[in-house]
Amino acid sequence: MKVLVVIDGKAFEAALQNNSAAADFYSMLPLELEFEDFASAEKIAFLKRKLNTKDSPDGYKGSAGDINYYAPWRNLAIFYKDSKFARGLVHLGSIDKGALEKLSKRDGKFKIKIEKFEK
Repeated sequence: MKVLVVIDGKAFEAALQNNSAAADFYSMLPLELEFEDFASAEKIAFLKRKLNTKDSPDGYKGSAGDINYYAPWRNLAIFYKDSKFARGLVHLGSIDKGALEKLSKRDGKFKIKIEKFEK
């Protein structure tokens, strides 16, 4: 499953994993979410509902370029830096590395559009 992540009018491709949480997220698209910085490593936005995580591992170690879901807080996270293992973190996919510099420089709250990408 491919998606487009639109940041400040520039579209970046992302590939989603083959898991229940990623498929559930894909079914919610298109979305426009308000993101903000968290821990100087990721940009987060809160989803309106929980994702299906029934086949997900207990946790995940986030890496730059990851699109993840943090189940305890119901938030979507796009990592622009590597992070430690976190219980409840589910890997949804990976974004084009070109987005990382743009994300790392954004301050405050800002909107990102995420939509299905079908070639």
